Amino acid sequence: MHILAFLIRRTVQAMVVMFVISLIGFSIRDNLGDPLRELVGQSVSMAEREALRDRMGLNDPFVVQYARFLGDAVQGDLGTSYFFKRPALDVILDKFPATFELVLGATFIFVGLSIPGGIYCAINRESWLARIIMTGSIIGISVPVFLTAIFLVWIFGVELKWLPAFGRGETVTLPWGWQTGFLTRDGLAHLILPSIALSSIMLPLFIRLIRAEMMETMATDYVRFARAKGLSTTRVRYVHAFRNTLLPVVTVGGLMIGTLIAYTILTETVFQWPGMGFLFLEAVNRVDTPLIIAYIIVVGLIFVVVNTIVDFVYTLINPMVKLPGARA
Repeated sequence: MHILAFLIRRTVQAMVVMFVISLIGFSIRDNLGDPLRELVGQSVSMAEREALRDRMGLNDPFVVQYARFLGDAVQGDLGTSYFFKRPALDVILDKFPATFELVLGATFIFVGLSIPGGIYCAINRESWLARIIMTGSIIGISVPVFLTAIFLVWIFGVELKWLPAFGRGETVTLPWGWQTGFLTRDGLAHLILPSIALSSIMLPLFIRLIRAEMMETMATDYVRFARAKGLSTTRVRYVHAFRNTLLPVVTVGGLMIGTLIAYTILTETVFQWPGMGFLFLEAVNRVDTPLIIAYIIVVGLIFVVVNTIVDFVYTLINPMVKLPGARA
């Protein structure tokens, strides 16, 4: 029952958050420009423009327009893209697999490198390798992701010609309709550089976070007690200390994975990666307001879902945290 109570509470919270996100996203649409400029061009008279605005409901009061939008959104209709002439949600979902693969590739990289790197720097604080890693993390934090992406394109794509510098490469269609590059050699080759560039945002932060948490945990009384009991150094470090190090890492990591989706805008632009971020920039340039609003809502929903999963996983890792309704 406590799991059901947790899900009900988070569902209500998610509904409130999504309502606020939709309200903010819908409120800024008038500041993005005139959508009729892209729809009809400059040769259409003002009278025809006004007639079209009336048919599209753009002259209705804000409350009426938002109520109409909210009613359609509840049914899964986020509007029709002005440019693609298709439901905006369908257009975004077509691009979602590419962004998901990019985020997944970046996550594999920064999780796979930050955990051993952070642990090593915490255990071997004075070693030359630890000093190099920590110095590199400072540099990584300071360099914007688009500069990292441009540098990777220049070195590995232009000068050395080891890896493709743009595009998604060859893909295959899965039974449920997704196109993936994970199953082709060319697709994996195209994924390497953008994944490295995107992971550079989180990798330095996570190395420093894991190092700091590991050092703090190693100095606690229960770790000293475990050593006094005669447990092996390996067990003390990687079972007792590292498990408690994961508590803040899981919390921050879940939030950062959601943040990566927002940062894909810059990475996808540099590498011409056909994902949601690149689509969003094109929608802004075309003043495709239904597509812009749909993107904001979808990204907001992803954040809400990821945060809910992180909260649930946190209760499984930390026995001191109880789900709502659980008895001590």
